[in-house]
Amino acid sequence: MILEDKLGPDADSFYTALMDTHAGLTEAESHALNARLVLIFANQIGDLETLENLLATARQNTPS
Repeated sequence: MILEDKLGPDADSFYTALMDTHAGLTEAESHALNARLVLIFANQIGDLETLENLLATARQNTPS
């Protein structure tokens, strides 16, 4: 699992594009978009073990 910055100077541009993608959506539409993005990114990664590790890492860093 890669946790270091891989986008470098493009990180801000990606964040802006992500926020622009959500612009004008309701909260429910934004949540639905995020769910679709997760599934698209998971399909792109295509490795269950990697995906499970990423899910576990994200969960560890989420306040309960």
